[in-house]
Amino acid sequence: MNAISHETQEQLGPATVGGLAKPAFDGAVRLSQRATMKAAVRDRYGAPDLLYVREIPRPQPAADEVLLRVRASSVNAADWRIMRGRPLLARPMFGGILRPAAGPLGSDVAGVVEAVGNEVTDLMPGDEVFGNADGAFAEYVTGRAFVPKPANLSFAEAAAIPLAGCTALQALRDKGGVQAGQRVLVTGAGGGVGTFAVQLAKAFGAHVTAVSRTENLDMLRAIGADAVIDYTREDFTRSGRQFDLILDVSGTVSLRAIRRAMGPDGALVIVGAGKDVMRRMAAASVRSRLLGQRMVVLVSSVLKPDLATLKKLAQENTLRPVIDTAYPLDETIAALRHVETGRTRGKVVVTVAG
Repeated sequence: MNAISHETQEQLGPATVGGLAKPAFDGAVRLSQRATMKAAVRDRYGAPDLLYVREIPRPQPAADEVLLRVRASSVNAADWRIMRGRPLLARPMFGGILRPAAGPLGSDVAGVVEAVGNEVTDLMPGDEVFGNADGAFAEYVTGRAFVPKPANLSFAEAAAIPLAGCTALQALRDKGGVQAGQRVLVTGAGGGVGTFAVQLAKAFGAHVTAVSRTENLDMLRAIGADAVIDYTREDFTRSGRQFDLILDVSGTVSLRAIRRAMGPDGALVIVGAGKDVMRRMAAASVRSRLLGQRMVVLVSSVLKPDLATLKKLAQENTLRPVIDTAYPLDETIAALRHVETGRTRGKVVVTVAG
């Protein structure tokens, strides 16, 4: 499958492959002379238009951290929710009730190790990695959750994996307990989490039905879906078919309706809760207890062991990120607007010149 368009690939340029000679390193942090960097920041909650790109001080890694020169990052639904400060109850986690924490947005990232703290032993300057770190919409970022980048993926493709890939993996494996031969249905299958979920469910040996809009159906077949449902023409909850595991990524179908598509011992894993996140999570908990059907909510996190699992699957060509559009760092506002529409095809990425 051609997961990234020819036009986008020309913009990104060829991926650099690991194995290059690493620069000399004496155990201390190696820093270049430049003290600032470009980053996409905001100082209040609201629409993506409040974001702006400016020069800010470049971060320096702690003893157990890596300084990464960013080559690409990707946009998640969580980014625009943090931008808008939604839901309100989550604002303390975003930095404050009235104003967000200072610093760049973004978390998914791929790039080249620029420097490491003196306690870091598994990575060296020059290593190509991907992972998760706060403030990824910037030229540099510091963090700990990085693993080597699959050599067969571009930086943009690798940056698309962390949160969406880990979310899909944890939903299927940990919350859903997926088994070979099970019937799995994925709502919102055409988006970032959904495209990973379809491929991972197939890797687990499941029979996968993908629910999405018309223009995504051929792509979903190409990445492994056994059956597809166009939600603009068919209501899967009234088809008479039942499933062992449903991954609700879209968050747009009522829980009452979804119950009709759950098998007698079926399970529902809620990954995306739409606009009314808190209410849907509470409703799932109540229904699960009262009705005896397993409905669980996933709160995902990016873990290095899971990144390593996803890297292995990517290297085996079992998993391939689907890239919708690549925006340069200066157009991060447009990237956030795109994702906020809820109509992305795979992932939207932000690229940084090397």
